Amino acid sequence: MAEPDRGRRAHRVRLGAAAVAVTLLAPLAACGAGDDGGIPTINLYYTTEQNIQKVVDDCNAEAGGRYRIVYRVLPRAADDQRVQLVRRLAAEDTGMDILGLDVTWTQEFASAGWLLEWTGERRAEAERGTLAGPLETARYEGRLYAAPKNTNVQLLWYRSDLVQQPPRTWDEMIRMAQELRGQGHPYRVVTMGAQYEGLVVLYNTLVASAGGRIIDDDGTRAVFDEGAVRALEVLHRFATAGITTSSFSNTIEDQARLDFQSGQGAFQLNWPFVYPAMQEAAPELAEKVRWARYPGIDPGTPSRVTIGGFNLGVSRYTQHPDESFDAAACIRNAEHQKFSAINDGVPPTIESVYAEPEMAEAYPMRDTILEELKDAATRPRSPAYQNISTVLSAMLSPPSSIDPRETAERMREATQDALDSKGVLP
Repeated sequence: MAEPDRGRRAHRVRLGAAAVAVTLLAPLAACGAGDDGGIPTINLYYTTEQNIQKVVDDCNAEAGGRYRIVYRVLPRAADDQRVQLVRRLAAEDTGMDILGLDVTWTQEFASAGWLLEWTGERRAEAERGTLAGPLETARYEGRLYAAPKNTNVQLLWYRSDLVQQPPRTWDEMIRMAQELRGQGHPYRVVTMGAQYEGLVVLYNTLVASAGGRIIDDDGTRAVFDEGAVRALEVLHRFATAGITTSSFSNTIEDQARLDFQSGQGAFQLNWPFVYPAMQEAAPELAEKVRWARYPGIDPGTPSRVTIGGFNLGVSRYTQHPDESFDAAACIRNAEHQKFSAINDGVPPTIESVYAEPEMAEAYPMRDTILEELKDAATRPRSPAYQNISTVLSAMLSPPSSIDPRETAERMREATQDALDSKGVLP
């Protein structure tokens, strides 16, 4: 089952790389590389993925004794993963070779000098056939510091027994939900509104769909233009239209899934992990549920949906850089991305994989996912993203209290402080 973008981040102050380094460096001793009988051991630090050991075994067989990959499982929670990686990298731990990085961390780790750059033929191989959106998350200052392993986008899930055609815009979805409510049918639009990363993802998608920007292309200036203000208007209108669940401002991914499965919703905005979960837990409902592209802002203008996923980076402190790059390339190649998509539900970053016949059953919504990925939105690309996310989630919550222009101005000021490493985070 696909992980819901590792978005279940509790709201807490996220420490910057420098702060974590100062706080945690002292009590930690660097670990050795731990080679096995002269064969280099390549330690892969990666999130929980049920069948990735099979990929590791295949790559070890292909290596023919040049190296042996060992899968080291990171904690489930994204914040805990990041803290463990930052702590050990700050200590220049040589026992870390390949790093599984949430797409929002790559720039932060690259700016701290913790990642080796992918260059030459290695870079060409990582870029070949890779979708542009996921690839952009692996770059920093025009250089490639990771190879995209898997990606993710949210879809619109809707009850085909309640609506004949899915809504194409937020205004249309709100109107359809209100009409269903007036008719006494299930009507709610279920999605994530709690004060955490999931709310930032929702807002970022609305901003991109409105043609707006949160920060500039250089990642140094907070913008919050008219598109960003309009996104706040849509989010506030949605939150006050009487069509959300009563717990909207406290809802994260899995709660949204459960609310929709209970029959409360006519629409759900969520990641593809809801599809296999619904088939198992609510098969009768699953027969009525269809999917479509995430709704846009303006009629005739498609949405631009925020992507998630994981990249593979090579630690600056590895004692085996050549073997680590080769191992990372093997783990994320097209054949293994197909295996992981079919068996673990993580959408591929290599476009050709979507056309593979085996993908049809596991990913019946693959064409819609690919359509969104080809015109996807990334979260603000900045080494300070963790701080920006904390600021935005606090000011967006609860969405019903948003005052579009006033909130945009406050977010602009607070985001600029985060970019400039000023101020106290909420």
